[in-house]
Amino acid sequence: MVELRLPKNSQIRTGKTWPKPAGATRLREFKIYRYDPDTGDNPRTDTYFVDLDDCGPMVLDGLLWIKNKVDPTLTLRRSCREGICGSCSMNIDGLNTLACTKGMSEISGTIAIYPLPHMPVIKDLVPDLSTFYAQHRSVEPWLKTTDAAPDKEWLQSRADREKLDGLYECILCACCSTSCPSYWWNGEKYLGPAVLLQAYRWLIDSRDQTTSERLDNLEDPFKLYRCHTIMNCSKACPKGLNPAKAIAEIKKMMIERKAA
Repeated sequence: MVELRLPKNSQIRTGKTWPKPAGATRLREFKIYRYDPDTGDNPRTDTYFVDLDDCGPMVLDGLLWIKNKVDPTLTLRRSCREGICGSCSMNIDGLNTLACTKGMSEISGTIAIYPLPHMPVIKDLVPDLSTFYAQHRSVEPWLKTTDAAPDKEWLQSRADREKLDGLYECILCACCSTSCPSYWWNGEKYLGPAVLLQAYRWLIDSRDQTTSERLDNLEDPFKLYRCHTIMNCSKACPKGLNPAKAIAEIKKMMIERKAA
């Protein structure tokens, strides 16, 4: 069970139940978190009914059907088929995942949808990821070298390239970080699993020449060491990655550096 970060002194109330589509014979009930800061009202959950014979099979299809045919005020993020995967991350049926890859048939009963937990909510299903992106920038997720640039490219062996498998695929959807209790409690200081996985990706890149500097940047009581290996992050990742392992490997690098 996840806990949402709500506006101060507020609680989720039961909102409007929208009419069922006329003539529909196969319906699916959606219960969706709604919050509009401009109104000053407490968050609520609205209930909608989707005509499955007029809609695609994924949860995102259902959300867009509702937005296009029932309630245009419903607000969500998505960038599907635009080369920017990960935008439609949200909490669906109690799990952080991507709405575009979660099939409605995978869920029994009412489909309950909330924004990513423990993040400030901008509106409805749109969380404020400003801190998350700032933390990503802080680990400098790009190749850093001290040698003069080669004429064509920085070369890398096949074996070294394979070390990046399971790391470079991260799409920064924040499903893992927002499933982590340590990130809920220390999100301003603890970098969280997604950002630390990104940091490890550059730490072990054979072309990067600033490993010591990168480790120095992570040597902090909160940035790295708030991980308690709960493993929520690895369970939540919709890409099947293992941020917990990456964090453990960074800790191992820290120990080996001190022992050297």
